[in-house]
Amino acid sequence: MIPDLAFYLLAALTLLCGFLVVANPLSRNPVTSAMFLVLTIASLAGLFVLLRAFFLAAVQVLVYAGAVMVLFLFVIMLLDLGAEERRAIKRLGLLAGGVSVAALAVLVRTAIHESPRALPPAGPPLEGATGSLGELLFRQYLLPFEIVSVLLLVAMVGVILLSKKDLK
Repeated sequence: MIPDLAFYLLAALTLLCGFLVVANPLSRNPVTSAMFLVLTIASLAGLFVLLRAFFLAAVQVLVYAGAVMVLFLFVIMLLDLGAEERRAIKRLGLLAGGVSVAALAVLVRTAIHESPRALPPAGPPLEGATGSLGELLFRQYLLPFEIVSVLLLVAMVGVILLSKKDLK
């Protein structure tokens, strides 16, 4: 009963925050949308915890909510998106979006109603072998991870240098 309630609560929170990332009626500030994206990622991590995929939940929070969102916020703040003029929503685009959402709702409803009710019996619970995964990543993929980290550092320094107004 409690896991079902937690699942529905986290799923509703994920959908609500995901909707607020795209169509936020509270604020037109892109930083607000990025914060709602962080909440979406955190609620997805909660869904991973309910599935007993603790490693994926930790990676979701550390990598996506931590590192990637910091880079998104740097880009948003360096581009100064608030200074641009806001474009008006076109009626044709609004109509096309509404038709797309309605079509997806019909597809989801059809898939739910035509799916079999009885699920096959579940096997033994799987344990997350994070020790073997970590050893594999450390032994075989250490150099590519280090190269990617240096490339990200160079990219951040390049963005900071390019965004300076008075480059001499």
